[in-house]
Amino acid sequence: MLGSSNADVAIAGAGIIGLSLGLELLERGVSVMVIERHRAMSSASSAAGGMLAVHDPQNPPELMPLAICSGALYPEYLERIERLSGLAVPVRTHWAMQHVTSPRPDAKIAGAKEIAEFVPGLRPGEHVFEWLEEGSVDPADLCRALPKAFVAAGGTLIESTEVRRVEFTDSVRVTTSAGHVDAGDFVNCCGSWAGEPVLGLEKLPVEPVKGQMANLRCASGRLRCVVRAPGVYLIPRGDGRVTVGATLERAGFDETVQEPVIRNLIDAARDLLPELEIPLQLQAWAGLRPGTPDLLPVLGAAEKRHCWYATGHYRDGILLAPVTARVMAQTIMGERPDVPLGAYSPARFAAVHR
Repeated sequence: MLGSSNADVAIAGAGIIGLSLGLELLERGVSVMVIERHRAMSSASSAAGGMLAVHDPQNPPELMPLAICSGALYPEYLERIERLSGLAVPVRTHWAMQHVTSPRPDAKIAGAKEIAEFVPGLRPGEHVFEWLEEGSVDPADLCRALPKAFVAAGGTLIESTEVRRVEFTDSVRVTTSAGHVDAGDFVNCCGSWAGEPVLGLEKLPVEPVKGQMANLRCASGRLRCVVRAPGVYLIPRGDGRVTVGATLERAGFDETVQEPVIRNLIDAARDLLPELEIPLQLQAWAGLRPGTPDLLPVLGAAEKRHCWYATGHYRDGILLAPVTARVMAQTIMGERPDVPLGAYSPARFAAVHR
């Protein structure tokens, strides 16, 4: 039982955003407790593709300052996690082939020779691909290492515990299914669940966007970069596994895996790369991305004092974890954030709250 506990900052949600923010605060000498209703990293973080798609043309332009800063922070971020956890979190790929319909004037287009070198057997058809210098990580590596790193740094991680109520006076009292926590500040990092009104906060228009994915296989080394084509992407993991994704479904909190949907994904992937094989034990899953109406995250102060939001990262939670941790820690500590947060403020939804 949690009983009665104290922390400088209490964070609801032990996904990659909550734990990364907790780790950043711990580095600043702040005591942190992260409370998770299930297991740490068990929701969107474990279901993600892991692409560090800084220059993804599908992202809103307003996301670019956050994405660029986070990409620059990633080497230091991974080094910290590895040092604290004792577990490796390697960057698995360093390039992506991005389908484009209207190439930019300065775009580096993938020619037949390069395609044959990086993805032998690929059938591009009429597709034109642009080279993007971007990495990818395997979320499974982060799921193993990040909770260990947070605890090793001195953080308190409480799992299988539901946050039921948050009361605000001169400080914060967080009532959970296992007791209560008194804290100086509270941060809502609940992902797709961040908009639920049970916490006594203003309602945010954060909703789950379901994504179904699967792992196929090919000979190790045959696929040496990420490939993103209309309706499907391929992410090599370096050991023969190729992650294929992902759907975008407004289906509420439904996380069921549907065989016809997975079959369509597999067919699209094998149209691109016919040598992809379906394992005897096919691994398929679904996750819930926290989406907002403008597809931008929610970062900043809530209406209640001592309360903050760090959620709504949609398809880019893995990419944006380092910068979110940095700018939110700076904001909570009363510092000027490295990236201005005006475009991501919860206040932009004020009309929706009421």
